[in-house]
Amino acid sequence: MSVESENFTRSLPVSAEFNAVLDEESYRRVPDNWLIAVTDVVSSRKAIAQGRYKAVNMAGVGVISALMNALGTQTFPYIFGGDGAAAICAAQDREVVADTLARMVAWARDELDLELRAALIPVADIRAEGFDLLVQAVRVSDAINNFAFQGGGLSRAEALMKAGKYAVRAADAGSRPDLTGLSCRWSPITPPHGKIVSIIAEPGAGAEERFSDVAQRLLALIGMHVVGGGSPMPKEGPTGAWPPKGLELEARAGRERYPLWLRKSGLYFWTLWAWFVLRFEINIGSFNARHYRQFTSLNTDYRKFQDGLRVTASLGDSELARLTDFLEGERVAKNLRYGLCVQDSAMLTCYVPSVMSDEHFHFLDGAGGGYAGAAENMKS
Repeated sequence: MSVESENFTRSLPVSAEFNAVLDEESYRRVPDNWLIAVTDVVSSRKAIAQGRYKAVNMAGVGVISALMNALGTQTFPYIFGGDGAAAICAAQDREVVADTLARMVAWARDELDLELRAALIPVADIRAEGFDLLVQAVRVSDAINNFAFQGGGLSRAEALMKAGKYAVRAADAGSRPDLTGLSCRWSPITPPHGKIVSIIAEPGAGAEERFSDVAQRLLALIGMHVVGGGSPMPKEGPTGAWPPKGLELEARAGRERYPLWLRKSGLYFWTLWAWFVLRFEINIGSFNARHYRQFTSLNTDYRKFQDGLRVTASLGDSELARLTDFLEGERVAKNLRYGLCVQDSAMLTCYVPSVMSDEHFHFLDGAGGGYAGAAENMKS
C-alpha cells in the first residue's frame, strides 16, 4: 500500500460514538486524485431467492479481504454493502487495486458462479458531476475502526458502475485473488425473540438538513444511539456448529495449488478442532477462546453510514411496529426514503488474518435478503 493511502487513513478523525456519522464537521475530504473501487453482484436478488446468500456475501466481503491482503494492510477506508463493497485508495495503488478487482471478478465467476461487477472510478470525475466524497473513521472496538462516507460520491460511483462505466474486466480464467483469512464458520445469529431487520434510511429529496435529526431519533428508537447499543450480536460471542455450512465456500477461497477436495478435507479437520476449542473455551498458549468470541461480537459492523444509515437490528414485534410507523410517518413527511428487510436470522462473513490478534473483521447481514433486500424494497 502506498504511503499516501496509509497516512491519509491514519490521519482521519476517529469518532468514539456512532452518532458522529451525522456530524458534517467530523468528515474529511477525499483527495481529488484518489480512486473509488466499487463492486456488486449482478442479479443478487435472484441468487438470494435460490438460497445462495452466503455466496453473495462471500463475494462482497471477498473484495475487502482481497484488497487488504494485496495492499498488505487493513488501514484503508472501505464499506460492505451485502452484495458488494466499496473502498477508496490513492492513485499510486491503482495497479494493485485494479488487478485485485479483476481477479475477484474471475474468482466469483469460476468458483461461486456469480457475476461480480467492478469499477474503478477517479474521485475527480465524481466531483466533476457535482457530487462529493467525504470520509471519517468510526470506532467499532478498541481494535478496529469502520468508515462512514458522505457527499453522494460513493452512491454515484455505484450508479456509474451499474451503467457499465469505468468497468474492470475479469482476469483470465483461473486467476485468483489472495483470500487468506476469508471465512464464514459461525452459525446464523438467531434472536431468541423477534426478528432480524435490515434497515436503509436516506434523506428525502430536499431534506438533507433535516435528516440528521430524523436519523438521531431513528437510532434512539432501535437503541443504537449509545456506544455499543443495539447490536444483534450476543455479548458472549456467536456460536458455531460443525461442520459449518459455509465450509465449501471457504474451501473455494483457498489457494489454487491444492485441489478442491483436498482443501475441503483439510478444512473438515481444522474446523472441527476450532469448533471444539471455541465451544469448550479451551485456552492454548496466549489464545483465549472466550476473549476471541467476545471480540467477534465487538468487531461486527452492524451499523454504518453511506449517504444514509445502514443498520441491522434485532427487534420484537412491538418494536418493529413502532419502527415501521416512525419510518412511514417520516416518509410521508418527505424527510426520508427507506427500505426494510425482515428475516429470522443474520449471518456473519469474516476476515481473520490471525486468531492471535484482536484485529479480525466480521461483516453482518440479514440471512434472508439483508441490505440487498432492503435496497430493493426502498425502490418500491
